Amino acid sequence: MSEPKELLAEPLKLRCGAILPNRLAKAALSEQLGDRRNRPTAELAELYRTWSRGGAGTLITGNVMVDPTALGEPRNVAVPREPDATEFKPWARSADGTEARLWVQLNHPGRQSPRFLTRQPVAPSAVPFGDRGIRSVFATPRALTGDEIEAIIDRFGVAARTVVDAGFAGVQIHGAHGYLVSQFLSPLTNLRTDGWGGDALRRRRFLLEVVARVRAEVGDAVPIAVKLNSADFQRGGFSEEESLEVVRELGEAGIDLLEVSGGTYEKAAMMGSAKSSTASREAYFLDYAAKARQISDVALMVTGGFASPAGMADALRSGSLDVIGLGRPLIVDPALPSRLLGGEDVRARRTAPKTGIRLADSLLEIQWHTQQMHRVAAGKPVDRRLGAVRTLVRAGVADPLNAFRRVRG
Repeated sequence: MSEPKELLAEPLKLRCGAILPNRLAKAALSEQLGDRRNRPTAELAELYRTWSRGGAGTLITGNVMVDPTALGEPRNVAVPREPDATEFKPWARSADGTEARLWVQLNHPGRQSPRFLTRQPVAPSAVPFGDRGIRSVFATPRALTGDEIEAIIDRFGVAARTVVDAGFAGVQIHGAHGYLVSQFLSPLTNLRTDGWGGDALRRRRFLLEVVARVRAEVGDAVPIAVKLNSADFQRGGFSEEESLEVVRELGEAGIDLLEVSGGTYEKAAMMGSAKSSTASREAYFLDYAAKARQISDVALMVTGGFASPAGMADALRSGSLDVIGLGRPLIVDPALPSRLLGGEDVRARRTAPKTGIRLADSLLEIQWHTQQMHRVAAGKPVDRRLGAVRTLVRAGVADPLNAFRRVRG
């Protein structure tokens, strides 16, 4: 039986012919390191320079927004209306001198753009959040017109071409976690009865047309990935059955890698709340990945819950997936992939210290990890003390909008 380090170190050839140097990938994390004009910064390049030297074969950036007027967070990087690839070149070159492949995650927030950034967000349909606290942060969206939908599809294509021209090795389309693509897929947020909704086939049209447009812009040799919810874990929402049908069609559409995730802001499985029968195998979405494997031969990446080299090796050995995604553990230990590939029996750590502030747990963890990324970008070590963060979040608990603005801004 192969040792964990041998399995993790094995290269992977994708459909397009691109080769991933090993089976470890840094999953997308929200860096919030764009400048005030939402352009990449030197700090962002330094953060990825550190990660590229940490051993992961693939590095997927945090969401780069395809529309500079539609942001999920104040310091998102966004592709400007008049795109200039030169602005992205220093970031793309941050992996120079290593084997790491740097991919850009492309996204549009849809209704998940907070009030202090967007007074009137857009979405497939004018459906507000059901949770009152979340609704205080995000305004009720306006339904997109058909022409606006086509324009956003074009923006995905323009953004993909821009970052590839800058030197990035691939792109990932964010189709999970309740952002715009996910909103089109869900019957709870897509109430349209035109060509973009009304049944499962038309609800997935937006994603498939985004994929087709991106492929047309970047060519056949550039890998395209999609991050997709296994389900949104809401009654009447995007189901596992529908998700698997999307997997089948994405495979037929020629994507190169599918990353499995799940949940939305209202049901945040991606934060760990949906861990169930997969707990013993250290990954939240392995059961789903095994089902996806039966209907498509597209390479699969699973992110979330992996803790030990043995657990990662068992998942790869099972054949249910091809790539191990690591997110927050690489904030705590940027060199973790190198240690795993070197055969160290090291456990991945990801969480911030607990505060006992139940209502603020997720906000606190987001803020703590964001702070640590900023420290790494500045060449500083990780600081596991809570300090002012705990006080900040506790002070904002009674006012969700205020807390979100403080924590994310």
